[in-house]
Amino acid sequence: MAISSIGIGSGLKVDDILSELRKVENQSLQLVQNRQIENTQRISAYSKLKSTIENLQKAGKALNNPDTYGAVKVSSSNELVSATGTAKASPGKYTLNIESIATSQTLLAKGQESRTEAIGSNGSITITLADGKAHTIDLEGKDTSLEGIMRAINADNKAGVSATLINDGGSQPHRLLLTANDTGSQASVASIQVQGNEALAQFLDFSDSEPNVAISATAAKNAVITINDIPITQQGNVLKDTIEGLSIDISKGKIGEQTTLTVSRDDSAASKAIKDFVTAYNTLNATTRELTRYDVDAQKGAALTGDSMVRRVQSSMHQALGFATNEGDIRTLSQLGIKTDPNTGEMSIDDEKLSAGIRDHLEDVKRLFAGENALGARLDEAGKLYTKKGGFIDNAIEGATRTDKLLQDQYESTELHINTRLEAYRKQFSQLDTMMTQMQGISSYLTQQLSMLSNLNNSNK
Repeated sequence: MAISSIGIGSGLKVDDILSELRKVENQSLQLVQNRQIENTQRISAYSKLKSTIENLQKAGKALNNPDTYGAVKVSSSNELVSATGTAKASPGKYTLNIESIATSQTLLAKGQESRTEAIGSNGSITITLADGKAHTIDLEGKDTSLEGIMRAINADNKAGVSATLINDGGSQPHRLLLTANDTGSQASVASIQVQGNEALAQFLDFSDSEPNVAISATAAKNAVITINDIPITQQGNVLKDTIEGLSIDISKGKIGEQTTLTVSRDDSAASKAIKDFVTAYNTLNATTRELTRYDVDAQKGAALTGDSMVRRVQSSMHQALGFATNEGDIRTLSQLGIKTDPNTGEMSIDDEKLSAGIRDHLEDVKRLFAGENALGARLDEAGKLYTKKGGFIDNAIEGATRTDKLLQDQYESTELHINTRLEAYRKQFSQLDTMMTQMQGISSYLTQQLSMLSNLNNSNK
């Protein structure tokens, strides 16, 4: 590091002077930094505001879901048989007996000595399922060994089967095993036809009506159950809408075991959705107050104090909430036990009134919250103005981001200007120091000469 010698000749404390000058000059730099901090806080505040609106939109969508009202809970007497239900399911008890679990068909080809040796060349394989769907796998120029056929089948998600190789330990141990991708008879392979490769055709051709001795088949099974003594056959083990509104999974069940499914109304889903909405709204209300508060003592506002964006959000949400139906015993939020504090804007819930409203007037509650023009949809639509891509908040963040770049450019140019000015000051002090040193030298010389003249005059007397 260079050692400054400025000030030695003049006696001035130049480093101290330059330091004080920098402090004065840096005041303009500090102003830019303060604006940068405020702008960064504004961008963060916009993002926070957007997040709370999105949470309220999410709550609005849950309110607007018809399945929220009249939801059911399903209990099973058998832990191996599970079921879920929608609002379409009717409360009641259902006795279920499993006679057969749905399984997938398997086809096992005759053993081969090698898994890598080609079986003929080229050709194609057409697999037709029992439901009539057919798909062709092209082997032109491709590997026709057991490994090659396995890879070709597994690489094609439309084949309807999956392939693997097993080793049975015999003299011709390598065998191709095909398994239907889905359970039930309709997903079974009805036929396999090989074209353009006679050797492969002899090995792999199959028809459920004329089996190939080179192929052994294990037939698929359908799920066979009785529900309240009514016999039911299904292709899979997940029974959807066999009982309207219920999805029953018997895949882990045991044949011959009896299961009782109990379906009961579950008002907790509607209650939770409504309480989540109130919580989300109160969070938004608290956030807008926080982002716009003004500290009187410090005489300083928050990131969005005076910002019109927040007022528009509040106005939009108030308009969305100002909704009432024109029929039923419960037409407004207040009649359901939801009130708004006029001073703070915060919502509160009378739990007893809410529970009674859902229990006794479910259709009224549903009409209030769910529907094209109901409260849930209105909240979601109001929020989209601010949260959608290119919406009000995105535009505000984009504008603040541009401002941030301009402020950074201003900061850099201001810093350069200060450094240039201080360098000029340093040069001026250096010149002053040099001049003062020269003047001191001249002064010393003159003093010396005058002293000599005085001594000369004294000696001549």
